Amino acid sequence: MAEPVRVAVQATDTIMQAGLTSFLRTRPELMVVGRHELTECDVLVVHIDRMTQHTAAELRGDPVIGHVSKVLVASELRENDILSAVECRVVAVLARAQTSGDRLVETILSVVPGRGRLPADLLGQLLDGVRRLQREALVSRGPDSAGLTPREVDVLRLMAEGHDTVEIADKLCYSERTVKNVIYGLTNRLKLRNRPHAVAYAMRAGVL
Repeated sequence: MAEPVRVAVQATDTIMQAGLTSFLRTRPELMVVGRHELTECDVLVVHIDRMTQHTAAELRGDPVIGHVSKVLVASELRENDILSAVECRVVAVLARAQTSGDRLVETILSVVPGRGRLPADLLGQLLDGVRRLQREALVSRGPDSAGLTPREVDVLRLMAEGHDTVEIADKLCYSERTVKNVIYGLTNRLKLRNRPHAVAYAMRAGVL
């Protein structure tokens, strides 16, 4: 049996903090740790009402949690919030109203290997929002100006649609190893933290 995932909770109010902590402690696949053990936890679950500049600054600036992968649960989400969240090393974003306990646990477990995920509906909103902003700003960039190869753009486009490594490999007729190497290569070269950050980079560059 695999060792439980070490998870910590950070919420905007004490009731939510207690509720999330109590629920996660009932799950054998998880081990809830306290604030003093944040540096050793695998995933930090952050609950907020909405992403504000203050919240983003806290998530980016706290040296204790700066390196920890985060799952964000928010009562209100806007497309711009997703981009801000990705920049704060948030690897998964969930809307509170549509998130069950099982889905939260599934998401926590899915991000441990570094496979960041974003809900399909929010990905659609994000793509539409970024494209709209690009049109308004008359931004016109191609893959070359973004520092991405056509193969990398193909992989990123499928990632943005919510496909995992196996599905991307199948659609592009690549091996899983090739897909993983493409993702590793572009994230390492462009100093991107994870898959959602890579997708956000490509969208901001206008190649998706």
